This record gives sequence, structure tokens and C-alpha cells, in this order.
Amino acid sequence: MDEIIGTKEYAAEQAKIEKLGENHVFFLPYLMGERSPHNNPNARGTFIGMTMDTTRADMTQAVLEGVAFAIRDSFEVAKSLGIKIERTKICGGGAKSPLWKKIIANVLGIKVDVIESEEGPGYGGAMLAAVACGEYASVEEAAAKLVKVVDTIEPEAELVEKYNDRYEKFAKIYPTVKELFDTVTI
Repeated sequence: MDEIIGTKEYAAEQAKIEKLGENHVFFLPYLMGERSPHNNPNARGTFIGMTMDTTRADMTQAVLEGVAFAIRDSFEVAKSLGIKIERTKICGGGAKSPLWKKIIANVLGIKVDVIESEEGPGYGGAMLAAVACGEYASVEEAAAKLVKVVDTIEPEAELVEKYNDRYEKFAKIYPTVKELFDTVTI
């Protein structure tokens, strides 16, 4: 990734992003195919909407928003099944970016809790093992004792509205280009 974008200064790249919810560039983040909800191993990362005026900041913003929109794709499936999600938790590399946390909170329209541990999958696996060994009676009990929230990002109504409009456009891109992935995949 460092070779592709030519920097390790991710915060500096994000500092140039000024107008959330108003980017004209979209990014499908399917760099290794897509599993949910599209289940297509041939799907690929795609930029769309670039013009002569597109900047590096626009491209960076499109990547951050594209990943958040892809998370929302799965979020929408959960909602369609009647699952009510009012907040989520974030940890690891993405949790270090104030901008990305803000984008995720507003794309999903829910509160995003930042947890103390940077180890999401490993920490979760250790919690499951602790439950299996009888250290805790349930996953809920283990989480209540071990997961510490250190910050919460609240969605902003104006940004949620902008991102709802952008998500509607994003959601149309994959179905439109889906057949192309089978013909151009190496």
C-alpha cells in the first residue's frame, strides 16, 4: 500500500480532505473480490466519477468512504432482516483516524465506540476462548468486563443526510458493473 500511494503519512493525506459527503469520486473497495453482501470473488476495486479536476484528496476520500459504504451494504442487509443496530465498535488501524471514524459514524448513521484494545479479531478470539474455558459464563459477560470504550463518535444529522444520498449512488455502481468483472478478471 505504501508503494501504491507513495507515502506512510496517512494523517497528512487525510488532512487535505475538506468537504465530507460532497466528493464526486466513488471507490468500490473490492481489492480481493467481495464476500458480503455480493459474494463475488471476481469483483475488483474500481474508481468512478473522476474528472480533470479530481485531486489526490478526492481519491483518498473516495477510498475511505468506499470502505464505509461497503460496510453499510452489510449493515443494510442486517436492517432488512429486522436487526436494529444503534451503535458499533471500532478498533485497530482505522480507529486511529479521526476522519475515518467520523465518516463511518455518518455513513452508518449510528454511534461509533472506540475501544481501548487495538486488537479486534485476536482479542475477540481470546474472549471466546475464555468463555469456552469457563472463565466467563457468556460472551456478553466477557465483553462487559474486558471491552473498554474510550471514545464515542456521534453522527451529525447534516452529514448523515449527505451520506445517505451518496450511498444511494454508491449502491447502484456494483450492480451496473458486475458483469464486467467476469470478463476482465485475470
